[in-house]
Amino acid sequence: MRGTLNDQSLIYLQIARMLEDDILRGVYQEEDQVPSTNELARGYNINPATAAKGLNLLAADGILYKRRGIGMFVAKGAEEAVRRKRKAAFYNGYVKPLVKEGASLDLTGAELLDMITQAMKEEKA
Repeated sequence: MRGTLNDQSLIYLQIARMLEDDILRGVYQEEDQVPSTNELARGYNINPATAAKGLNLLAADGILYKRRGIGMFVAKGAEEAVRRKRKAAFYNGYVKPLVKEGASLDLTGAELLDMITQAMKEEKA
């Protein structure tokens, strides 16, 4: 178990995010078992119900699945599912507001793309 919890967002969302991060980094691969509710609760000193909520959120998204009596496992295609989920969140949380703000400043599409291209160049430098 990696990562530390903070006060920035709900704990169960942080648990889910950390597991997603581990899936993207290859720590957990398809069909690997992830830490149990009790292991997460002990490791992060949280209520087991909170840990279960994080795991169940990922199960509802099809990223994890439950083997009755055994635990939670990484679903087939989980890495791609996490990427799709994160790309959609990025689009809705950053791209759409960026375009809206650009429109309020009367930026053309070309100007906005130029700004993005410049920012990407600066990020690589």
